Amino acid sequence: MFKKILIANRGEIACRVIKTARRMGIATVAVHSDADAGALHVRMADEAVHIGPSPASQSYIVIENILAAIRQTGAEAVHPGYGFLSERADFADALDAAGVAFIGPPAGAIRAMGDKITSKKLAAEAGVSTVPGFMGLIDDAEHAVEIARGIGYPVMIKASAGGGGKGMRIAWSDVEAREGFERSKSEAASSFGDDRIFIEKFVTQPRHIEIQVLGDKHGNCLYLNERECSIQRRNQKVIEEAPSPFLDAVTRRAMGEQAVALAKAVDYCSAGTVEFIVDGSRNFYFLEMNTRLQVEHPVTELITGLDLVEQMIRVAAGEKLAFGQAEVKLDGWAMESRLYAEDPYRNFLPSIGRLSRYRPPEERRTAQVAVRNDTGVFEGGEISMYYDPMVAKLCTWAPDRAGAIAAMRTALDSFEVEGIGHNLPFLSAVMDHPRFVEGAITTAFIAEEYPEGFQGVELPEPMLRRVAAAAAAMYRVGEIRRSRVSGRMDNHERKVRADWVVTLQGLSLPIRIEADRAGSTVVFEDGARMRVVSDWTPGQSLARLEVDGELLVLKVNLIAGGYRVRVRGADLPVMVLSPRMADLARLMPEKLPPDTSKLLLCPMPGLVVRIDVAEGEEVFDGQALAMVEAMKMENVLRAERRARVARIRVVPGASLAVDDVILEFE
Repeated sequence: MFKKILIANRGEIACRVIKTARRMGIATVAVHSDADAGALHVRMADEAVHIGPSPASQSYIVIENILAAIRQTGAEAVHPGYGFLSERADFADALDAAGVAFIGPPAGAIRAMGDKITSKKLAAEAGVSTVPGFMGLIDDAEHAVEIARGIGYPVMIKASAGGGGKGMRIAWSDVEAREGFERSKSEAASSFGDDRIFIEKFVTQPRHIEIQVLGDKHGNCLYLNERECSIQRRNQKVIEEAPSPFLDAVTRRAMGEQAVALAKAVDYCSAGTVEFIVDGSRNFYFLEMNTRLQVEHPVTELITGLDLVEQMIRVAAGEKLAFGQAEVKLDGWAMESRLYAEDPYRNFLPSIGRLSRYRPPEERRTAQVAVRNDTGVFEGGEISMYYDPMVAKLCTWAPDRAGAIAAMRTALDSFEVEGIGHNLPFLSAVMDHPRFVEGAITTAFIAEEYPEGFQGVELPEPMLRRVAAAAAAMYRVGEIRRSRVSGRMDNHERKVRADWVVTLQGLSLPIRIEADRAGSTVVFEDGARMRVVSDWTPGQSLARLEVDGELLVLKVNLIAGGYRVRVRGADLPVMVLSPRMADLARLMPEKLPPDTSKLLLCPMPGLVVRIDVAEGEEVFDGQALAMVEAMKMENVLRAERRARVARIRVVPGASLAVDDVILEFE
C-alpha cells in the first residue's frame, strides 16, 4: 500500500480524499494556488505545495506544476478528484512516465471514454443502447442546422470533451441550433481546450440515471447500483438520490450489465460512472462515461456501505476487489443536495464573498437516519471567483425514501450560511414539492416548475400557524429576558403580556399564550391550540422547537418587533405585536423598490466578455445586449423589451459586481 499520496485537486473533494487516506494510514499532500493558500484542504493535509497563480489554467491544470510537487514531496500516487486533470489521459501518461501511480483508470480508457464521439461508437460496439445522433465533426453553424434538421428537433448540442454542463445547449429551432453551436464551441474551447461539437436527439420526458461501476486490474468489474440525477439546472446536477424511485429490478440489472460490458470493453479499472438517459417507458440510452469519481458518489456509499475512495486507492495499489456482484448491498435510501454559492432569486447566478457564518448540521449515523456533509470551506473563508461555486454536499440516509427526504428537510433548515448568496431556499423548496415527493421527476423539472425562476416559497397556512406559534413563544422568552435585564419587577413573568398579534406572509393571527414552566400553549382566535416546547434562548440564531410534538427548526434573526425567519425555503419577517401596535402597523405605507427599468444591471459578479450593441441603437425583446463570464460560464444578457440604448457604462474586460450598471436606456 502507498505511504504518501498527492491530491491534484482542491475544495471538498480534496478534503474527502484526505479523510479516507488518513483513516487508511496514508500521508497526504495538498496542492494549492494563490487563492487557496488558506483553504481547508491545505489545512487538513500533512504537507502542502504551492503550484501557481489563482486561475486554474495557471495552477491546478498545469501538469508540470503537479509533477514538480510530486518530486518535491516524494508522493507515490496521485488522486485527481474530479474536474481539473481527472480525465486527462496525458496526465495519466505523465505520471506513468514518472513512475507514480494514478489513482484512476488507464490512460487508454480515459482517451476512449473522454471523447464523447468515440465513446458512443465504442458503446454501440459493446451492445450498449445509444441515442440517435451525428458523431462526426461539424464544420460550422449551418452544418449544425443541417444535421439538427436531419435528426429532428429538439436536439442536444454538446462539446465532445465536455462535462459539468459546460459546452451544452438544447436547440428547438434553426435559430437556436446556430446560436447553440457557436456558444457551445466557444465554451468548449475556453473550458477544455477542445472545440469539437456533436449533436444528438434530445429525449423528451428524460430522466438522468447513472450506474456506478468499479473494476480492478485483475479483470473483475461490477456495478454498485444507480443514482437518480434528474434535478438539474443548466445541465448541472443539483439534487441526487440513490436508488432511483423510477427503476425496477429488471431495468437496474440491464443497465448495470450494459455499464459493466462497456467498462470491460476498454479494460476499465478504478471507479467510474456510466450515464444513461431514461424515457418514461424505462427505455435507456447511453450518454457518456465519466472516467473518475463523481461529485454525487456519497449517495452510493451510503446505500452500499462502501468507501469508493478507499476502493480506488486499493485498486491503484494492485489489490483485487474483495467482494463480488452478489455481495453489493442496496440498503435504504440516500439524498444529496448540492449547496452552491449562487443566488436562486437571480436565476441561480454565481455569488462570491466571505462566509461570515457557516454552520452545517451535525454529522451523525444511527440505524434510522444519517447526516453527512462533504465540504471544503469554513466560517470566515472566501468563496473565490476562480473556481466552481459548489460549497458543500449535504447528504442524508434513511431506511426509505420518505425518511431520507424528511431528514434532508431538517438538515437543510439546520444549515446556517451567511455572507454569500446560496441555494438553500431552493433546495428546501424542492424537498417539499409534490412532484419530487412523488418521484415524478425529469431533467426538465426545474424549467417546468419554476418557469419564471425561483421566487421564493410561500408556506401553506398550517405551517404558517406552526411558525406563528413558535415565534410567539420565543418572543415571550425574549420579553422575560428583557424584563430581567431592566429589573423593573421581581415577578417579571407576570409582567409579560399574554395577548399578541402575529403577522406573517399576509396573515394576521391574534393569539394568547398560556405559559408554564415546561413550555407554552399558544391559543388562536378560532380556539385551536398548539403546544410549544424548546430550550431556545435569545441570541441563538438556530431554534429547535417541538410544536405539537413535531420538530420545527427555524433560522432566526431578531428584528424590531419580531424575527426574520427562514424555514423550509421561506424567508419572511414574523412580527409579534401588541394588539394596539398591530392596528397601527396596518396604517403604515408600503415602501416601494427603486425603479431600475431603464438600466441593464449586472446580475452576478463577473467579467464583461463583450458588448453587443452601440449607443443610440434600438434593441428588441430577446436581443443579446452583452455577455458576462462568471465562474467559467458565459452568460448572455438580453433585452426584456423594445428600447433604445442611451449610454454604455462599461467596456469589455471590465470586472463587475452584482447590480453594477452595464447599459442605460432612453
